[in-house]
Amino acid sequence: MVIVEVSLLSGFVLTPRSRMLLERRTIVKKIEVKADVVYIYLEKLNDESQTFILQLEQVIPMKILKPSSIKVYDYYQPGGLQIPSYSGVGI
Repeated sequence: MVIVEVSLLSGFVLTPRSRMLLERRTIVKKIEVKADVVYIYLEKLNDESQTFILQLEQVIPMKILKPSSIKVYDYYQPGGLQIPSYSGVGI
């Protein structure tokens, strides 16, 4: 099992519609949403490219958004690969 750990931008939450769309994907086994992190559990990864689009809603206005991070790692070996940072698209 593989986990994609997405730290949300400050002041943002995952929209219910986005969660529903993610859960419909056959590769997605489970989704957990904590205060500022979304965990996407995947059955497995292979050499096929995967794209995940998360729609976020701003619930608290922030003046300066700081980059956040995404980690992808094996559930059984959490050392993982880390993508250093990202920032919101369309913000």
